[in-house]
Amino acid sequence: MDRFGSLREKLQAALPQLELRQQEPMSRHTSFKVGGPAALMACPKSQEELSVILKLAREDGIRPFFLGKGSNLLVSDQGVDEFVIKIAGGLTQLVLEGETILSVGAGVTLAQAAIFAADHGLTGLEFAHGIPGTMGGGVFMNAGAYDGELVQVILSVDCLDEEGGLHRLEKDQLELGYRCSVFSRLPWLITGARLQLEKGDQGEIRAKMADLAQRRRSKQPLEYPSAGSTFKRPTGYFAGGLIEQCGLKGRSVGGAQVSEKHAGFVINTGNATCQDILDLIRLVRKTVLEETGVELEPEVRMLGVHLDH
Repeated sequence: MDRFGSLREKLQAALPQLELRQQEPMSRHTSFKVGGPAALMACPKSQEELSVILKLAREDGIRPFFLGKGSNLLVSDQGVDEFVIKIAGGLTQLVLEGETILSVGAGVTLAQAAIFAADHGLTGLEFAHGIPGTMGGGVFMNAGAYDGELVQVILSVDCLDEEGGLHRLEKDQLELGYRCSVFSRLPWLITGARLQLEKGDQGEIRAKMADLAQRRRSKQPLEYPSAGSTFKRPTGYFAGGLIEQCGLKGRSVGGAQVSEKHAGFVINTGNATCQDILDLIRLVRKTVLEETGVELEPEVRMLGVHLDH
């Protein structure tokens, strides 16, 4: 029996309606459109299902990998011997608490949350409209763009521990920093967040979102599969500027390319493999370090691959 055979049988018995997939191609679940199969994937729709899944996985000594929209993820071409829990498609709660607090399920996209806020005349989430991930993934990495970050609006986060127990962590417990949170080291599953927004003028909110969308379209290679900004912003610099300064704009490895539109993006021009993307990221890091002395740190999470070998 495979490593997940026992867990699969327990899940099928406890949750007969649960969608389970074996050897599921991760290329279908990442914005890079690359990645081999995951050994087992569960696609739960509710927090109750998740509690059961986590408890059973814990009993079998299996630590799941939590997946949202895969918009910041690079997965090995060979696939991964992992139990993946895909949140996007479930946990879609999106409601107002009182007048200015937005309660958002982890499976809701940041774009959906921003539009909902705008529809209700609430400001503070405009920056998130163009970020291509879920609220769960956004909290995990304290997602941000155009001088906005989730840390500016988060009140609290609901999450499940390894046993499936529910917790609410207040903002000061979340360790929110630049592209990181307590969940970078705590193996708990984010199920939702409460955001503190402010009353605003609906016309102004929509105008700001439209302006940011136009800036994004004009400067970023949105027509190609990518994981957004490939590298974190190094202190005192911009990653894209350093990469361009080193003459790497447009550089390709196989089907992977440093975008000619924005050097901070590595894109899949159509037939890239994970290995192509990884090799190009290594080339960029090596060149920038040699020519500028600045070490670029990837913003993209990696599953089944490592930069150093």
